[in-house]
Amino acid sequence: MKTFQKPLSAAEEAHYIQILQKGNDDEAARAKEILIERNLRLVAHIAKKYQNVDEDMEDLISIGTIGLIKAISSFDAGKGKLSTYASRCIDNELLMLLRSKKKSSREVSLFEPIGTDREGNEINLLDIIEHEQDDITEQMELCENTKKLVKLLNEVLTDREREIIFLRYGLLTEKEVTQREIGELLHISRSYVSRIEKRALLKLREGFVT
Repeated sequence: MKTFQKPLSAAEEAHYIQILQKGNDDEAARAKEILIERNLRLVAHIAKKYQNVDEDMEDLISIGTIGLIKAISSFDAGKGKLSTYASRCIDNELLMLLRSKKKSSREVSLFEPIGTDREGNEINLLDIIEHEQDDITEQMELCENTKKLVKLLNEVLTDREREIIFLRYGLLTEKEVTQREIGELLHISRSYVSRIEKRALLKLREGFVT
């Protein structure tokens, strides 16, 4: 695991917290950066508690760091030690990740139903992007569904989610890219790509059926 810097002493921590809260913008930004860097060991320590879940340690540390940043940004020196407060925030962030993962753990794929057609038949993402249709009615419905999908892609997805969906299903190049290849391309882990893909498909499904 990555080696983190030593924690600040109590005096150093108090000094930087004071600068963060009372210094000018540049001083506060630098103080915040130092407080984050010198508390990353705490993030790693707490993340280890969750190392048996199906998550990369790097991802756990990244999510835990978000909790640390929130803690530093909202810390009130009159309410105890930063490390105690930060520990709760880090834990909360990691627990929210795991709850979210559990909620959306059901596998989402091209074949999972995302809505119904006018006759009540289930349709999935593969149906929407399929090009070869002989029946004129089906062609018209496919055209409508495709327009709706394109609109949803632009309206409900973030730029990162849209990029991953385009790559995964070859929506621009007609060449599907694996999660591992996308991870290498975007410099993120495969499991993180998987989470983004599942979240994006759930958004599309929910938008499509409303």
